[in-house]
Amino acid sequence: MDVKIEESWKRVLAPEFEKDYFIKLTDFVREEYRTNTVYPPGRLIFNAFNLCPYDKVKVVIIGQDPYHGPGQAHGLCFSVNDGIPFPPSLQNIFKEIHNDTGSPIPHSGNLTRWAQQGVLLLNATLTVRAHQAGSHQRKGWEEFTDAAIRALADHKEHLVFILWGAYAQKKGAFIDREKHLVLTSVHPSPLSAFNGFFGNKHFSRTNEYLIRHGETPIEW
Repeated sequence: MDVKIEESWKRVLAPEFEKDYFIKLTDFVREEYRTNTVYPPGRLIFNAFNLCPYDKVKVVIIGQDPYHGPGQAHGLCFSVNDGIPFPPSLQNIFKEIHNDTGSPIPHSGNLTRWAQQGVLLLNATLTVRAHQAGSHQRKGWEEFTDAAIRALADHKEHLVFILWGAYAQKKGAFIDREKHLVLTSVHPSPLSAFNGFFGNKHFSRTNEYLIRHGETPIEW
């Protein structure tokens, strides 16, 4: 199957595209886009991969579902398009970055600038029906994104995996803590942020690790 995805990822993930689950997933997603409003726009489904080639990945942040409101989702977890108000979790992420590193809170919630520096902003599920959170879960996306995470965790060294909340931590449970830095805390959502997200210093800790291993730090 010819999947329109960045070339280095296409090479790494090629075996997945021929598996039964992915063929069924493709049929399901095509039908959903044909018959419903689905986010993100079809051309942006693999945006996280296209903006952050396999060979450039330094940091992986794992989300769950794309935003399901109009104009928000553009294929990067926690990120919204320019001009869209910050969702609550993203507000809290920016607050923690400011408190941790001193960086000012940005005017835009578009995290493309992170992706271009080597941060893979990967949702576990890459599509969602409008206004129906979780509507495309358990259709095959999770198996595909597991394969992407495994390709990084097994074949690279000294990456940083940032796992916020129980869902992301479960998805990243297999990652070798000897080869990589795995940072965990509660989710940045308003329901849990004050129980350990604020003050986790994940952004400065990421950069300290990257510098220690000869990599350029991320400008958060």
